[in-house]
Amino acid sequence: MDTKPLESFAKAARRELIAAVEARMSAVLATGSVARSERADTVRALEAAIGNQSRKHVVDKVAYTWFNRLVALRFMDARGYTDAGVVSPAHAQAHGQPEILADAKRGDLDGEVVTHAHDAVISLLDGTRRSTDPEGEAYALLLMEYCRHWNKAMPFMFEAEGAYTELLMPSGLLADGSVLSRARDVLTEEVCQEVEVIGWLYQFYISDRKDEVFAGFKKNKKAGAEEIPAATQLFTPHWIVRYLVENSLGRLWLLNRPDSPLVDQMDYYIAPVDEETDFLRIAGPEELTVIDPACGSGHMLTYAFDLLYAMYEEEGRAPADIPGLILAHNLHGTEIDPRAGALAAFALTMKARAKQRTFFGKRVKPKICVIKPIALGDDDIEQLADPGADQDMERAFWRQFEHADMFGALIRPDATQAEIAAKRVTELAERGDLFATISDRAAQIVEQAEYLARKYAVAIANPPYMGSKQMNALLSQFMKDEYPESKSDLFAAFIQRCADLASPRGLAALITMQSWMFLSSFEKLRISLLGRHQISSMLHLGTRAFDSIGGEVVSSTAFVLNDRPSGSQTIAGTTKGAFIRLVDGSSEGEKVAALRVALAGRDQESGFHLASSKDFATIPGSPIVYWLSEKMRESFAAGQQLSDVVNLRQGLATADNNRFLRLWWEVSGSRTAFSCTSREEAAASGARWFPYNKGGEFRKWYGNQEYVLNWENDGAEVVDFKPRAVIRNPGTYFSQSVSWSDISSGEAAFRRYPAGFVHSNTGHSGFGAQSLLDQIAMIMNSKYAMEVLKVLAPTMHFDIGYVGLAPFAPGVEGLPADTIENLITTSRTDWDRSETSWNFEQNPLVNLHDRIDSSGR
Repeated sequence: MDTKPLESFAKAARRELIAAVEARMSAVLATGSVARSERADTVRALEAAIGNQSRKHVVDKVAYTWFNRLVALRFMDARGYTDAGVVSPAHAQAHGQPEILADAKRGDLDGEVVTHAHDAVISLLDGTRRSTDPEGEAYALLLMEYCRHWNKAMPFMFEAEGAYTELLMPSGLLADGSVLSRARDVLTEEVCQEVEVIGWLYQFYISDRKDEVFAGFKKNKKAGAEEIPAATQLFTPHWIVRYLVENSLGRLWLLNRPDSPLVDQMDYYIAPVDEETDFLRIAGPEELTVIDPACGSGHMLTYAFDLLYAMYEEEGRAPADIPGLILAHNLHGTEIDPRAGALAAFALTMKARAKQRTFFGKRVKPKICVIKPIALGDDDIEQLADPGADQDMERAFWRQFEHADMFGALIRPDATQAEIAAKRVTELAERGDLFATISDRAAQIVEQAEYLARKYAVAIANPPYMGSKQMNALLSQFMKDEYPESKSDLFAAFIQRCADLASPRGLAALITMQSWMFLSSFEKLRISLLGRHQISSMLHLGTRAFDSIGGEVVSSTAFVLNDRPSGSQTIAGTTKGAFIRLVDGSSEGEKVAALRVALAGRDQESGFHLASSKDFATIPGSPIVYWLSEKMRESFAAGQQLSDVVNLRQGLATADNNRFLRLWWEVSGSRTAFSCTSREEAAASGARWFPYNKGGEFRKWYGNQEYVLNWENDGAEVVDFKPRAVIRNPGTYFSQSVSWSDISSGEAAFRRYPAGFVHSNTGHSGFGAQSLLDQIAMIMNSKYAMEVLKVLAPTMHFDIGYVGLAPFAPGVEGLPADTIENLITTSRTDWDRSETSWNFEQNPLVNLHDRIDSSGR
């Protein structure tokens, strides 16, 4: 699908609709307006909404509501789901007025739909009612009636009669080039064959708002309930959706029905490596419950609908019953963005209608729950509380959704409390002991809790991505309290949440950023997940898995977790999962092609790897390094860690390098001491400047010796600069070392430094005997160590903590000393050929010229 026209349309439509709704609002709220006299209650509701939120918020909400409706009606027109075109001309007509208006001009109005405005429409069109725009007014009345009509089948998309959105309907919808006209042009019948078009439109509609939010992040603004939806919406490419659904929902079906022909429809299915006997048993497709806890516009759920339909067909269910069964039993979604939630429900309804012509009449609603913030006062809670229950738990239950528009599905209601609360609300409502306002809010709390407290066969998501730096104080504290293992990012918390939502032996399928696989900040999360779950499959996508995101922005991974209840975790730890490496592709198309090659080859040469939780546990920090060979994994278990063999230390942070550092040629040679072997010797020398190891560019074996430090009188000036200056490990200053730079754009480079240097916090160093340091330099500059460090320090940040985990096997003493010495000598000679070396004597070209002159050749 070419999404460029959709993007252009949605962005422009947002701006135009916001302006149109703002203009209508000004007219409606003007003193003496017709609306104030004819629909006073509705105007008061509008004013109350503005008072509770803001005018800008209400304008934005109503503008999108009309965008949603116009797009939905155009989609239904294009698919032939409306008896007459509500926003479109008659079928097979490319241009013209909406069919319902053309019919009305002939006196043909649908009496079941146009129940209130019949006479007004006729009088406008026959000229008996005065108007400066009779057709425009007549169409507005008809559109209002049709929205009310569709409320019966889709209340999530079309509000009931009397809502203030009716007052704020944009004007000029019949004009050439209007939003309505362009919606018809962009949403052709061909485009509307795929319900995913709804999701694309939503992503593009909010893209300008997303840019605003990210611009705010650059100014250190924090995200709250208003910003999270725009900042975190990202439409998932269909091939990734298929991988996730086929390897979770589809996998469970095939494990229970191994002879199912459904496998032939699942192009991205990865068959189990070994025969599986410990899996979730189901009697029928009704038991395959699915939840997407951050469902957005419902892309995951709509494809799950397709698979479930095939499963019900396979079981011999009547086609007329299947859509209703799927929506009643199988598919569930939660979302904090009401606009996205409405689209998800609409998309599922369209899926059902495509399979059954009479579906609208069944009044079956998709189970999409928009999680709303609900606050109850102390008196309300006292009225709802069960006198015999734990009062603290009761209060916590009734208050847990106060900030639900930020926390969403990350809220974890207690299932027992939810059951007690449901019975209590029913009991009080039947007795008439609850006021209607309390009853409605209490029922909503119970409904939201029931969605989030139950278990599902499959939990599936493309969760929001937002780092802790962007979270406001309330959300940040919630993450620290509720998700301490994954507090660094919302997506990580959703990994845990999906794992929680999956039933014993159920599956959680997600696409997230890849950082949780490697970074030390997610170590506890990895250990926790691997202790209870097996990664049954993973597509390691790397960057450019989303064509809609330009550049190297998001490095992602898609994976499926298999829940292993107590008693089967030992077996799960050794069960191999399939890992497919797709990090090299530069577009969705290239990654899909590489995936097909891997699925066909199922070998390491094609990017297909096997690994178990136990394999990861043998490596410090349990990173998900599925590509390591068996020998590489064994090396981590052999011998000692580098930090146990050599004294690894960080050094000095001056906090003001401009004050304390110079290049060695910038200062007096007579005030510089190059070869002190201790702090005492340095202090006694009377010198001011001493060699300083601050890391530097990529260079192995020897070099990067350019800076000197003011360490006169044992660093007196630096000591006076504390606490800004941080003097770490001064006992190692002036000792010989092996050192490396803290950060590199590629692999690490280890260098030998003679005695005489103070080392910095970015020139990490190890100290010990000369022979040991030489051996370490040789080991750590080897190809083997480079592969090890790709595992331990995947971000190219070679912190001491990461490097110190490198395995140092017995037998290193046997490395040839002359080879090490030759490598260091060669690098030292090369360094000293440069005039930036304080051991420089003569330029090699000059030396060559002198030798030629002396020999006469």
